[in-house]
Amino acid sequence: MSLIDMIATTSFGLEAVARRELEDLGYEDIRVENGRVNFSGTEKDIARTNLWLRTADRILVKLGEFKALSFEELFEGTKALAWEEWIPKDGNFIVQGRSVNSKLYSISDCQSIVEKAIVERLKTKYPVDWFDKTGPRYKVEVSLLKDIATLTIDTSGEGLHKRGYRERAGDAPIKETLAAAMILLSYWNKDRTLLDPFCGSGTIPIEAAMIGRKIAPGLDRSFDAEKWPRIKEKYWQDARTEAFAKIDHKSKLDILACDIDRRSILRARDNAANLGLEEDIAFFMKDMRQVDIQDEYGVIITNPPYGERIGEKEEIHQLYKDFAKKYGKLDTWSIYVVTSEKKFENLYGRRADRRRKLYNGRIEVNYYQYYGPRPPRKGGK
Repeated sequence: MSLIDMIATTSFGLEAVARRELEDLGYEDIRVENGRVNFSGTEKDIARTNLWLRTADRILVKLGEFKALSFEELFEGTKALAWEEWIPKDGNFIVQGRSVNSKLYSISDCQSIVEKAIVERLKTKYPVDWFDKTGPRYKVEVSLLKDIATLTIDTSGEGLHKRGYRERAGDAPIKETLAAAMILLSYWNKDRTLLDPFCGSGTIPIEAAMIGRKIAPGLDRSFDAEKWPRIKEKYWQDARTEAFAKIDHKSKLDILACDIDRRSILRARDNAANLGLEEDIAFFMKDMRQVDIQDEYGVIITNPPYGERIGEKEEIHQLYKDFAKKYGKLDTWSIYVVTSEKKFENLYGRRADRRRKLYNGRIEVNYYQYYGPRPPRKGGK
Protein backbone atom coordinates (compact mmCIF):
# COMPACT_ATOMS: atom_id res chain seq x y z
CA MET A 1 0.00 0.00 0.00
CA SER A 2 1.59 3.27 -1.13
CA LEU A 3 2.02 6.24 1.19
CA ILE A 4 -0.29 9.23 0.96
CA ASP A 5 0.64 12.82 1.83
CA MET A 6 -1.79 14.05 4.46
CA ILE A 7 -2.41 17.21 6.45
CA ALA A 8 -3.93 17.57 9.91
CA THR A 9 -5.24 21.13 10.09
CA THR A 10 -5.36 22.88 13.46
CA SER A 11 -6.20 26.19 15.05
CA PHE A 12 -3.17 28.44 15.36
CA GLY A 13 -1.20 27.54 18.47
CA LEU A 14 -2.24 23.89 18.56
CA GLU A 15 0.17 22.59 15.90
CA ALA A 16 2.69 21.24 18.44
CA VAL A 17 -0.05 19.45 20.38
CA ALA A 18 -1.35 17.76 17.22
CA ARG A 19 2.20 16.81 16.30
CA ARG A 20 2.66 15.12 19.67
CA GLU A 21 -0.62 13.26 19.16
CA LEU A 22 0.60 11.96 15.80
CA GLU A 23 3.92 10.92 17.32
CA ASP A 24 2.08 9.06 20.11
CA LEU A 25 0.11 7.23 17.41
CA GLY A 26 3.40 6.10 15.87
CA TYR A 27 3.76 8.48 12.90
CA GLU A 28 7.15 9.79 11.81
CA ASP A 29 8.50 12.31 9.31
CA ILE A 30 6.13 14.98 10.60
CA ARG A 31 6.46 18.59 9.43
CA VAL A 32 4.72 21.50 11.17
CA GLU A 33 3.55 24.70 9.51
CA ASN A 34 1.18 27.44 10.63
CA GLY A 35 -2.22 25.85 11.13
CA ARG A 36 -1.25 22.46 9.72
CA VAL A 37 0.78 19.35 10.46
CA ASN A 38 2.04 17.38 7.45
CA PHE A 39 2.53 13.61 7.70
CA SER A 40 2.39 10.47 5.60
CA GLY A 41 0.24 7.37 5.93
CA THR A 42 -1.82 4.79 4.12
CA GLU A 43 -5.54 4.57 3.42
CA LYS A 44 -5.90 2.82 6.78
CA ASP A 45 -4.45 5.90 8.47
CA ILE A 46 -7.20 8.10 7.07
CA ALA A 47 -9.60 6.17 9.29
CA ARG A 48 -7.24 5.96 12.26
CA THR A 49 -6.31 9.64 12.43
CA ASN A 50 -9.90 10.81 11.97
CA LEU A 51 -10.92 8.64 14.91
CA TRP A 52 -8.04 9.51 17.24
CA LEU A 53 -6.83 13.08 16.83
CA ARG A 54 -8.27 15.28 19.56
CA THR A 55 -6.79 18.66 18.63
CA ALA A 56 -6.92 18.58 14.80
CA ASP A 57 -9.72 20.27 12.86
CA ARG A 58 -9.64 18.09 9.74
CA ILE A 59 -7.62 15.39 7.97
CA LEU A 60 -6.84 16.31 4.36
CA VAL A 61 -5.39 14.25 1.52
CA LYS A 62 -2.82 16.34 -0.30
CA LEU A 63 -3.11 15.84 -4.06
CA GLY A 64 -0.32 18.21 -5.03
CA GLU A 65 1.48 21.51 -4.62
CA PHE A 66 2.91 23.85 -7.26
CA LYS A 67 3.63 27.49 -8.05
CA ALA A 68 0.78 29.33 -9.77
CA LEU A 69 1.29 32.92 -10.95
CA SER A 70 -1.46 32.79 -13.58
CA PHE A 71 -4.83 31.12 -14.10
CA GLU A 72 -3.24 29.05 -16.86
CA GLU A 73 -0.60 27.70 -14.46
CA LEU A 74 -3.32 26.97 -11.90
CA PHE A 75 -5.40 25.14 -14.51
CA GLU A 76 -2.54 23.06 -15.91
CA GLY A 77 -1.10 22.26 -12.47
CA THR A 78 -4.50 21.09 -11.25
CA LYS A 79 -5.23 19.07 -14.37
CA ALA A 80 -1.90 17.24 -14.01
CA LEU A 81 -2.95 15.74 -10.67
CA ALA A 82 -4.45 12.22 -10.41
CA TRP A 83 -7.99 13.17 -9.37
CA GLU A 84 -9.38 9.99 -10.89
CA GLU A 85 -7.55 7.96 -8.23
CA TRP A 86 -9.86 9.48 -5.62
CA ILE A 87 -13.03 10.82 -7.25
CA PRO A 88 -15.35 8.27 -8.91
CA LYS A 89 -17.58 8.94 -11.91
CA ASP A 90 -20.51 10.04 -9.72
CA GLY A 91 -18.38 11.84 -7.12
CA ASN A 92 -19.95 15.03 -5.76
CA PHE A 93 -16.86 17.22 -5.73
CA ILE A 94 -17.19 20.75 -4.37
CA VAL A 95 -14.32 23.25 -4.70
CA GLN A 96 -13.55 25.75 -1.96
CA GLY A 97 -10.68 28.21 -1.94
CA ARG A 98 -8.59 30.73 -0.08
CA SER A 99 -5.75 33.03 -1.05
CA VAL A 100 -3.15 34.79 1.11
CA ASN A 101 -0.38 37.03 -0.24
CA SER A 102 -0.76 35.59 -3.75
CA LYS A 103 -1.01 37.10 -7.23
CA LEU A 104 -4.17 35.04 -7.79
CA TYR A 105 -6.36 36.69 -5.17
CA SER A 106 -9.85 36.18 -6.61
CA ILE A 107 -11.09 33.14 -4.71
CA SER A 108 -14.19 32.64 -6.87
CA ASP A 109 -12.10 32.65 -10.06
CA CYS A 110 -9.60 30.20 -8.57
CA GLN A 111 -12.41 27.86 -7.54
CA SER A 112 -13.90 27.99 -11.02
CA ILE A 113 -10.53 27.29 -12.70
CA VAL A 114 -9.81 24.34 -10.38
CA GLU A 115 -13.25 22.82 -10.96
CA LYS A 116 -12.84 23.07 -14.73
CA ALA A 117 -9.40 21.47 -14.53
CA ILE A 118 -10.71 18.57 -12.42
CA VAL A 119 -13.55 18.00 -14.90
CA GLU A 120 -11.11 17.92 -17.81
CA ARG A 121 -8.87 15.47 -15.95
CA LEU A 122 -11.78 13.17 -15.05
CA LYS A 123 -12.97 13.17 -18.66
CA THR A 124 -9.73 11.39 -19.59
CA LYS A 125 -10.75 8.57 -17.23
CA TYR A 126 -14.55 8.55 -17.56
CA PRO A 127 -15.96 8.92 -21.14
CA VAL A 128 -18.79 11.32 -20.28
CA ASP A 129 -19.55 14.93 -21.12
CA TRP A 130 -21.42 15.70 -17.90
CA PHE A 131 -20.84 14.62 -14.27
CA ASP A 132 -24.06 14.19 -12.30
CA LYS A 133 -22.31 14.45 -8.90
CA THR A 134 -24.89 12.20 -7.24
CA GLY A 135 -22.36 10.12 -5.28
CA PRO A 136 -20.29 10.66 -2.12
CA ARG A 137 -19.02 14.14 -1.23
CA TYR A 138 -15.47 15.28 -1.96
CA LYS A 139 -14.64 18.69 -0.55
CA VAL A 140 -11.72 19.97 -2.62
CA GLU A 141 -9.76 23.01 -1.46
CA VAL A 142 -7.37 25.17 -3.44
CA SER A 143 -5.17 27.07 -0.98
CA LEU A 144 -2.89 29.76 -2.36
CA LEU A 145 -0.16 31.01 -0.04
CA LYS A 146 2.57 33.25 -1.44
CA ASP A 147 1.76 32.01 -4.97
CA ILE A 148 2.06 28.32 -4.00
CA ALA A 149 -1.13 26.37 -4.73
CA THR A 150 -1.92 23.39 -2.52
CA LEU A 151 -4.76 21.08 -3.65
CA THR A 152 -6.41 18.87 -1.04
CA ILE A 153 -9.49 16.72 -0.42
CA ASP A 154 -11.12 16.80 3.01
CA THR A 155 -11.60 13.28 4.42
CA SER A 156 -13.40 14.40 7.59
CA GLY A 157 -16.52 16.16 6.42
CA GLU A 158 -17.71 18.07 9.45
CA GLY A 159 -14.90 19.49 11.59
CA LEU A 160 -13.34 17.02 14.01
CA HIS A 161 -14.39 19.19 16.95
CA LYS A 162 -17.92 17.88 16.35
CA ARG A 163 -17.55 14.69 18.39
CA GLY A 164 -21.27 13.95 18.45
CA TYR A 165 -21.89 14.15 22.18
CA ARG A 166 -22.68 17.86 22.53
CA GLU A 167 -26.29 17.94 21.47
CA ARG A 168 -26.91 20.78 23.90
CA ALA A 169 -24.39 23.63 24.02
CA GLY A 170 -24.41 26.81 26.08
CA ASP A 171 -24.29 30.41 24.95
CA ALA A 172 -20.49 30.58 24.61
CA PRO A 173 -19.19 27.02 24.30
CA ILE A 174 -15.49 26.26 24.06
CA LYS A 175 -14.47 24.18 21.05
CA GLU A 176 -13.86 20.54 21.88
CA THR A 177 -10.46 20.62 20.17
CA LEU A 178 -9.31 23.54 22.33
CA ALA A 179 -10.64 21.90 25.49
CA ALA A 180 -8.72 18.72 24.68
CA ALA A 181 -5.56 20.75 24.01
CA MET A 182 -5.87 22.51 27.37
CA ILE A 183 -5.95 19.14 29.09
CA LEU A 184 -3.07 17.70 27.06
CA LEU A 185 -0.99 20.80 27.85
CA SER A 186 -1.66 20.48 31.59
CA TYR A 187 -0.23 18.31 34.37
CA TRP A 188 -3.53 16.48 34.77
CA ASN A 189 -3.72 12.72 34.41
CA LYS A 190 -6.40 10.18 35.24
CA ASP A 191 -5.04 9.65 38.77
CA ARG A 192 -5.42 13.30 39.79
CA THR A 193 -8.46 15.33 40.82
CA LEU A 194 -9.71 17.74 38.17
CA LEU A 195 -12.04 20.68 38.84
CA ASP A 196 -13.72 22.98 36.32
CA PRO A 197 -15.56 25.70 38.31
CA PHE A 198 -17.05 27.30 35.15
CA CYS A 199 -18.03 24.12 33.34
CA GLY A 200 -20.83 25.48 31.14
CA SER A 201 -22.06 22.64 28.92
CA GLY A 202 -19.33 20.37 30.27
CA THR A 203 -16.84 20.32 27.39
CA ILE A 204 -13.62 20.46 29.45
CA PRO A 205 -14.57 17.73 31.98
CA ILE A 206 -16.03 15.54 29.22
CA GLU A 207 -12.89 15.84 27.10
CA ALA A 208 -10.83 15.03 30.21
CA ALA A 209 -12.93 11.95 30.91
CA MET A 210 -12.48 10.80 27.31
CA ILE A 211 -8.71 11.22 27.65
CA GLY A 212 -8.71 9.48 31.03
CA ARG A 213 -10.73 6.57 29.64
CA LYS A 214 -8.74 6.50 26.35
CA ILE A 215 -11.91 6.99 24.33
CA ALA A 216 -11.17 7.95 20.73
CA PRO A 217 -12.97 11.27 20.11
CA GLY A 218 -14.30 10.23 16.71
CA LEU A 219 -15.98 6.99 17.79
CA ASP A 220 -19.48 8.47 17.89
CA ARG A 221 -19.59 10.14 14.46
CA SER A 222 -19.17 9.56 10.73
CA PHE A 223 -16.74 10.95 8.14
CA ASP A 224 -16.96 11.81 4.44
CA ALA A 225 -14.23 9.32 3.51
CA GLU A 226 -16.30 6.43 4.90
CA LYS A 227 -18.37 6.63 1.72
CA TRP A 228 -15.43 6.81 -0.68
CA PRO A 229 -15.01 3.66 -2.82
CA ARG A 230 -11.22 3.85 -2.52
CA ILE A 231 -11.23 3.53 1.30
CA LYS A 232 -12.31 0.01 2.18
CA GLU A 233 -15.05 -0.40 4.76
CA LYS A 234 -12.79 -2.86 6.58
CA TYR A 235 -10.30 -0.08 7.35
CA TRP A 236 -12.97 1.80 9.28
CA GLN A 237 -14.17 -1.36 11.00
CA ASP A 238 -10.63 -2.26 12.03
CA ALA A 239 -9.92 1.27 13.29
CA ARG A 240 -13.08 1.28 15.41
CA THR A 241 -12.41 -2.23 16.73
CA GLU A 242 -8.93 -1.10 17.77
CA ALA A 243 -10.35 2.02 19.41
CA PHE A 244 -13.01 0.12 21.37
CA ALA A 245 -10.38 -2.35 22.58
CA LYS A 246 -8.26 0.48 24.01
CA ILE A 247 -11.00 1.98 26.19
CA ASP A 248 -10.08 1.88 29.87
CA HIS A 249 -13.13 0.60 31.75
CA LYS A 250 -11.35 0.00 35.06
CA SER A 251 -9.80 3.28 36.20
CA LYS A 252 -11.68 5.49 38.65
CA LEU A 253 -11.80 9.15 37.61
CA ASP A 254 -12.14 12.06 40.03
CA ILE A 255 -13.54 14.88 37.87
CA LEU A 256 -15.59 17.69 39.40
CA ALA A 257 -17.51 20.29 37.42
CA CYS A 258 -19.76 23.08 38.58
CA ASP A 259 -21.55 26.13 37.25
CA ILE A 260 -23.80 28.74 38.76
CA ASP A 261 -26.35 28.26 35.97
CA ARG A 262 -28.82 25.41 36.38
CA ARG A 263 -29.48 25.05 32.65
CA SER A 264 -25.76 24.66 31.99
CA ILE A 265 -25.49 21.83 34.50
CA LEU A 266 -28.47 20.03 32.96
CA ARG A 267 -26.90 20.37 29.50
CA ALA A 268 -23.55 19.14 30.78
CA ARG A 269 -25.09 16.07 32.41
CA ASP A 270 -26.95 15.21 29.22
CA ASN A 271 -23.81 15.62 27.12
CA ALA A 272 -21.79 13.37 29.43
CA ALA A 273 -24.58 10.79 29.42
CA ASN A 274 -24.40 10.67 25.60
CA LEU A 275 -20.96 9.07 26.04
CA GLY A 276 -21.82 7.00 29.09
CA LEU A 277 -19.58 9.20 31.28
CA GLU A 278 -22.19 10.34 33.77
CA GLU A 279 -20.58 8.24 36.53
CA ASP A 280 -17.10 9.70 35.86
CA ILE A 281 -17.95 13.38 36.33
CA ALA A 282 -19.62 14.92 39.37
CA PHE A 283 -21.66 17.86 38.03
CA PHE A 284 -23.18 20.23 40.58
CA MET A 285 -24.74 23.69 40.58
CA LYS A 286 -22.77 26.09 42.74
CA ASP A 287 -21.11 29.49 42.63
CA MET A 288 -17.39 28.92 42.19
CA ARG A 289 -16.77 31.04 45.30
CA GLN A 290 -18.62 28.47 47.43
CA VAL A 291 -16.95 25.26 46.21
CA ASP A 292 -15.38 23.18 48.99
CA ILE A 293 -11.83 22.09 48.17
CA GLN A 294 -11.08 18.86 50.02
CA ASP A 295 -8.18 17.36 48.08
CA GLU A 296 -4.67 18.46 48.99
CA TYR A 297 -3.49 18.13 45.38
CA GLY A 298 -5.39 18.71 42.19
CA VAL A 299 -5.72 20.51 38.88
CA ILE A 300 -8.11 23.29 37.84
CA ILE A 301 -8.72 23.69 34.10
CA THR A 302 -11.36 26.22 33.18
CA ASN A 303 -12.82 28.59 30.61
CA PRO A 304 -14.43 31.45 32.59
CA PRO A 305 -16.71 34.09 31.06
CA TYR A 306 -14.84 36.63 28.91
CA GLY A 307 -17.13 39.63 29.12
CA GLU A 308 -16.96 40.43 25.41
CA ARG A 309 -20.13 42.55 25.49
CA ILE A 310 -20.08 46.22 26.46
CA GLY A 311 -20.86 46.85 30.11
CA GLU A 312 -19.69 43.45 31.34
CA LYS A 313 -16.02 44.26 31.97
CA GLU A 314 -16.35 45.44 35.55
CA GLU A 315 -18.41 42.40 36.49
CA ILE A 316 -15.91 40.05 34.81
CA HIS A 317 -12.95 41.77 36.45
CA GLN A 318 -14.53 41.28 39.87
CA LEU A 319 -15.24 37.64 39.01
CA TYR A 320 -11.57 37.07 38.16
CA LYS A 321 -10.47 38.76 41.40
CA ASP A 322 -12.82 36.51 43.35
CA PHE A 323 -11.50 33.49 41.47
CA ALA A 324 -7.95 34.45 42.47
CA LYS A 325 -8.98 34.99 46.08
CA LYS A 326 -10.62 31.56 46.20
CA TYR A 327 -8.17 29.43 44.21
CA GLY A 328 -4.94 31.42 43.97
CA LYS A 329 -3.96 30.37 47.48
CA LEU A 330 -4.07 26.65 46.60
CA ASP A 331 -0.29 26.23 46.52
CA THR A 332 -0.44 22.49 45.83
CA TRP A 333 -2.86 22.78 42.89
CA SER A 334 -2.00 23.51 39.28
CA ILE A 335 -4.33 26.08 37.73
CA TYR A 336 -5.01 26.59 34.02
CA VAL A 337 -7.26 29.36 32.69
CA VAL A 338 -8.11 30.31 29.10
CA THR A 339 -9.54 33.79 28.54
CA SER A 340 -9.47 36.72 26.13
CA GLU A 341 -9.05 39.13 29.06
CA LYS A 342 -5.65 40.83 28.55
CA LYS A 343 -5.49 41.97 32.20
CA PHE A 344 -6.00 38.50 33.65
CA GLU A 345 -2.58 38.25 35.31
CA ASN A 346 -3.06 41.65 37.00
CA LEU A 347 -6.50 40.63 38.20
CA TYR A 348 -5.19 37.26 39.39
CA GLY A 349 -2.32 39.00 41.17
CA ARG A 350 0.46 36.84 39.76
CA ARG A 351 2.27 36.25 36.49
CA ALA A 352 1.63 32.88 34.92
CA ASP A 353 4.43 30.32 34.80
CA ARG A 354 3.62 29.99 31.12
CA ARG A 355 1.27 31.73 28.71
CA ARG A 356 0.20 30.51 25.26
CA LYS A 357 -1.70 32.44 22.61
CA LEU A 358 -4.52 30.30 21.24
CA TYR A 359 -7.87 30.73 19.51
CA ASN A 360 -11.34 29.74 20.68
CA GLY A 361 -13.04 29.81 17.30
CA ARG A 362 -12.19 33.28 16.01
CA ILE A 363 -11.57 34.77 19.45
CA GLU A 364 -7.90 35.26 20.38
CA VAL A 365 -7.31 33.95 23.89
CA ASN A 366 -4.39 33.31 26.21
CA TYR A 367 -3.89 30.08 28.12
CA TYR A 368 -2.49 30.98 31.54
CA GLN A 369 -0.68 28.13 33.29
CA TYR A 370 0.19 28.16 37.00
CA TYR A 371 2.15 25.10 38.04
CA GLY A 372 1.77 23.44 41.41
CA PRO A 373 4.05 20.70 42.77
CA ARG A 374 3.64 17.11 41.73
CA PRO A 375 1.79 15.09 44.38
CA PRO A 376 3.86 12.52 46.27
CA ARG A 377 3.76 8.99 44.92
CA LYS A 378 1.50 6.54 46.66
CA GLY A 379 3.32 4.70 49.39
CA GLY A 380 5.72 7.59 49.92
CA LYS A 381 8.07 6.45 47.16
